[in-house]
Amino acid sequence: MTGPVADEPLGELELVHRFTGPMPTGVSVSHTGRVFVNFPQWGDEVPATVVELRDGAEVPFPDQRWNSPSGDDDATGFVSVQSIVVDPADRLWVLDTGSPMFRPTAPGGPKLVRVDLDTDSVGQVITFPTDVALPTTYLNDVRFDLRRGEGGTAYITDSSHSGPNGIIVVDLASGASWRRLHDHPSTKAEPLATFRPVVEGRPLLERPADGPPKPIAMGSDGIAISHDGARLYYCPLASRHWYSVSTDALADPAVDDGLVAASVAHEGDKGGGSDGLESDDAGRLYLTSYEPTPCCAAAPTASTRRWSTIPGCSGPTRCQSPPTGTST
Repeated sequence: MTGPVADEPLGELELVHRFTGPMPTGVSVSHTGRVFVNFPQWGDEVPATVVELRDGAEVPFPDQRWNSPSGDDDATGFVSVQSIVVDPADRLWVLDTGSPMFRPTAPGGPKLVRVDLDTDSVGQVITFPTDVALPTTYLNDVRFDLRRGEGGTAYITDSSHSGPNGIIVVDLASGASWRRLHDHPSTKAEPLATFRPVVEGRPLLERPADGPPKPIAMGSDGIAISHDGARLYYCPLASRHWYSVSTDALADPAVDDGLVAASVAHEGDKGGGSDGLESDDAGRLYLTSYEPTPCCAAAPTASTRRWSTIPGCSGPTRCQSPPTGTST
């Protein structure tokens, strides 16, 4: 892996689609240029949690039935999707949290679903046993290595804000899954003493209506596989640090948990809070990071925006409010 490089332009930005409804958290593009997007159930009205962008429209994918679950435990419907990824074989994988509004999960809700893009039909549904997807589990992001195992291997982060964090490993051929780095320190959010995010001049905290403010507690979130498949990189959301672990240790269920933990390496300070990781075939790692707007002009609070006056603000800037349940 090469070191950081200086900022440089990478071409012109192009508007592909303008979202006016619920907030998307995942986007993936097929080998033929088809664009897929997902919207988790976080309080907005979500007509479909997975869509394909077609001629400017958000079309439920693969159909409306899959986007109309009968309940939080429906294994044949998308409950609340956090992430979608097109794999190297040009198949769309849908990672369903089974946890709308971060509610406790029930068997059948948390799942990994393969949609074959040549037929636009569901080809595989992988659900998780209760010792893998816990009631507190929040399946956040997924990466695939089709070189490992008969049908490939998937790695999923559990970013739970209220329970143990960790990495979930899935054998795609058999559908078997197991937890690794269960509640390991490298998968946990940092406390306010060492990580205190600030937005609009104030600490970013959860501010529930029925209790005192508390720190953001999302754990293992971003995830990426090294170009040679030897290491899995990951990072908690509420942390400046990122880590890697041996995939040989992760993917072999016979390896002792202690040996898996012994293969963890601290990769250093990633420069701020971030939840997106990706790698390329040149051995480079990419991290998405946020840069909070330092100040905003005073304006009335609206349902989707919060503006405020911060000392030193030099001019009017629009500030977007965080997701439901989070305040600045």
